Amino acid sequence: MVNVENLTFELPNAENALRLAKYFYMRDNKTCDSGMLDTYLWKDYYKVRGCTVDDKALLLVMEDEEGYFTSLPWCAKEDLSYYFGVLKEYFNQVLKQPLKIYFADEEGVQALDLLNNPEYLVEEEEDARDYLYDGEELRTLQGKAMQKKRNRANKFRREYEGRYEYVTLGCEDKAALHNFLDTWFAEREDQEHDSAYSLRAEKEGIKYIANHCTELPYRAGCIYIDGQPKAFSVGSYNPRENMAVISIEKADSEYEGLYQVINQEFLQHEFPNVAIVNREDDLGLPGLRKAKESYYPIGYARKYSILQKKI
Repeated sequence: MVNVENLTFELPNAENALRLAKYFYMRDNKTCDSGMLDTYLWKDYYKVRGCTVDDKALLLVMEDEEGYFTSLPWCAKEDLSYYFGVLKEYFNQVLKQPLKIYFADEEGVQALDLLNNPEYLVEEEEDARDYLYDGEELRTLQGKAMQKKRNRANKFRREYEGRYEYVTLGCEDKAALHNFLDTWFAEREDQEHDSAYSLRAEKEGIKYIANHCTELPYRAGCIYIDGQPKAFSVGSYNPRENMAVISIEKADSEYEGLYQVINQEFLQHEFPNVAIVNREDDLGLPGLRKAKESYYPIGYARKYSILQKKI
């Protein structure tokens, strides 16, 4: 067993991003966390720190108001049990607390047979399940089920024909993106006081990845109307699952159909061949749940909390 006293956890940064990326794709996992982008978007909010072990596994430690927690180890399926044990020993011996895991993917929970292990309390986090969609259905919006989405998108295109364009965002566009973010988030921080801190953290996370666009593996696109950015989306690619993970999607709600258009065109331009699209969870919010269900998911990536009952 690894000597957990010698493990050194460091902040993830742009310089180590490409080196760490491989660990996220080492086993089957259809959750949004199977792409590394969310780790970097929320690294400051959750005080994320990472440690690689034996060049076979990436272990993460995070914090919230209740203390330390972690994710399942990022490693190959055959190594999962061993590095799960390393994590447990680190929490017990170094952090002096029971192992606490949030957002554990269903495949990992099943591989470890944790639902039948009396040492742990394992519960599904229903509000955290990710919505999975057929990639071709979202790119084309074809069929009767998608008629309302298609109609809204087509109405927008007719109304703003010649005035809007989709642009794949590069490093040269980050100033315009920053301006859009400042405006979009300022409006919502004023309206949503309870979530203002998380909104600011999300904004700073997006700015961080935009400022390190050459080091972090992600794709971004924006819709300009009359030369001004009015919607943008950010996502990453999970090559093991041939899946796009859509981490960010923002649009000016004053433009009817704009959300449908950025959703569709982002996939058409940046992920033209993915089989699955993960559009993350609904946070337990009824309005967001209704919006995600309206695109007719083909399934869900279920997640679990894992709490060690005692040391």
